[in-house]
Amino acid sequence: MRKMKKFYWLCCFLLPLQLIAQDSTINDLMKGMETAPSNAKLPVRIFNAQKTINCYTTEMVGRGKMEFNVSHNFGDIAGNTGGIKRFYGLDASTDIRIGFHIGLTSRIDLNLARIKGDELRLRLDTAVGGRQSVELLPARLFEIALKFLILRQLENDPSHPISMALFVNTVVSSEKASTATDTPRSFEDFGDRLSQVIELIIGKKIGKISVQLSPTLVHYNYVPSYDENTTFALGAAVRIPFSRRFAFLVDYFHSFISDTKKENYAAPLKQIKFYDPLGVGFEITTAGHIFTLKFTNTSAILENQFIPYNSNSWGKGQFRWAFNIGRSFYLWRPKAK
Repeated sequence: MRKMKKFYWLCCFLLPLQLIAQDSTINDLMKGMETAPSNAKLPVRIFNAQKTINCYTTEMVGRGKMEFNVSHNFGDIAGNTGGIKRFYGLDASTDIRIGFHIGLTSRIDLNLARIKGDELRLRLDTAVGGRQSVELLPARLFEIALKFLILRQLENDPSHPISMALFVNTVVSSEKASTATDTPRSFEDFGDRLSQVIELIIGKKIGKISVQLSPTLVHYNYVPSYDENTTFALGAAVRIPFSRRFAFLVDYFHSFISDTKKENYAAPLKQIKFYDPLGVGFEITTAGHIFTLKFTNTSAILENQFIPYNSNSWGKGQFRWAFNIGRSFYLWRPKAK
């Protein structure tokens, strides 16, 4: 059954480790830090990058800058579809994202991206003649997103104790519409292809430890009758430094998926069980780069997919290598004040 078909919210993770090379200079490490008088309170840099493992942070690109960003999630390291026969997941890619992140101001970022998308395979009895067929969740995605920095934590300033940002996106599937009815790709019009995320990001540095909470809402304009349009999740991230150059990262989302949806997807034809996304990594800071060694059980990159549809379990070996490479440069130089 279609629900809220026209509802638009435009505001609406050596051995098993993943390498993320965050290409940035020392100046990039200080992005978002504006020149201030000696008596002014300086902004606190809570995290070193715009993402921990799967979770966005309150860090911004910086006014006038653009980051060209490539993210890649590989296949399972272990389990039935991993191991040496598939070179521990490196023979496969579950998702790829190519994005352009632009700092419109010091407090507003615009993201434009193309995403391969995670293709969760559903076994359905919708083929001609009643034979069982395979239907994929909508992939081949385009994303437009905005991130607004609402509050900024300042050093030694009790009146500015936290940083807060709002992330919103709209994602469009460019998949060919299915001719069958009541499937994930039974699109009737453009509105059926849209999904949205609204994420409030609340971060704070307590001593040397960085913590973050991210209540997140994911909405699909169209889903089949056995699915649900809207999923709420609560995310959290922690960064624990062991030295000036070495830190531990972890992030986690708990998706509040209803029992009805779980039962529908666990039915004999689909046999799909959902798991909470969990990522772990180690961050290494050098003079000009940030390297993050990490792995995660999410095969998808976008919150639009991994929050409501993550079917990968750490206990079954369904965790993967991934990488993220970003390079920042100026599109325009902000005028000196």
